[in-house]
Amino acid sequence: MLHPLAIVFIVLILLTLFLSFVTVQQGTIAITTIFGKFSRILRPGLNFKIPFIEKVFKKISVQNRSSELGFQAVTIDQANVNFTAMLLYSVINSDEETIKNVAFKFIDERNFMQALVRSVEGSVRAFVATKKQSEVLILRRDIVEAVKEQLDQTLEHWGYHLIDLQLNDITFDEEVMRSMAKVVASNNLKSAAENEGQALLITRTKAAEAEGNFIKISAQAEKDASQLKGQGIALFRQEVAKGMAGAAKEMQDANLDSSLILFSMWTEAVKNFAQDGKGNVIFLDGSIEGMQNNMKQMMALNQLDKNKK
Repeated sequence: MLHPLAIVFIVLILLTLFLSFVTVQQGTIAITTIFGKFSRILRPGLNFKIPFIEKVFKKISVQNRSSELGFQAVTIDQANVNFTAMLLYSVINSDEETIKNVAFKFIDERNFMQALVRSVEGSVRAFVATKKQSEVLILRRDIVEAVKEQLDQTLEHWGYHLIDLQLNDITFDEEVMRSMAKVVASNNLKSAAENEGQALLITRTKAAEAEGNFIKISAQAEKDASQLKGQGIALFRQEVAKGMAGAAKEMQDANLDSSLILFSMWTEAVKNFAQDGKGNVIFLDGSIEGMQNNMKQMMALNQLDKNKK
């Protein structure tokens, strides 16, 4: 049987061995102190420490962390804007100086989160205070960039850096939302009226252009038709004149009176009146005196044409 002192000695040895080793999880850095003063950092895995003297002060996660927050800001035109945001942050690196800043700058994690959230809210409010309510919704990326620019140096001094700030929701008070909806609706009506006016103007302009082109084409066609008609009549008269000249020459060669041609034309005209009259009433003097009078007039016109030539 072992002596009691031996048992105590064995227990002390086992306890010393148990207290000489510490396990650090992956993604975590441990900080040790000796008599309350910073000693060193322990990396992930099994680490040896001085038993009874060296203590693990804190274990710090170097993984990415996120936090949600909601706050309110006021624009330059006194409109309340409600923000719902998500912060994504982490420890800058696992260097000893960085880990010391993370471990000793704040009393605990709650105080650090309070400072971080208030810093983000202050930066957003400072940016929004210089903008109008109509500009805030389209400046989401600008707000994020402004916040990161202002906080990067401060967070680096604390041992952290802001990976991302996502503004999930940007809303206004109900009264402001109603007024904005009215503005959007009125602008849409204005745009619709302008578009309708432009469409009507284009339609009427195109119709006027088409009508003008139609009138121009019709006038040109009428002009061309009149010209062709005049040319046809002129050609007809030329052919008639040639025929009459040829007939008169043949009758002159045969020692016949050329007035027979006029008489033939007169009888042919009377025949055409009868065939193609279509019910029209035409009064002709059928007496011998009337016929002689008509023949004299036609011979006079024929002699007048010869004198002109």
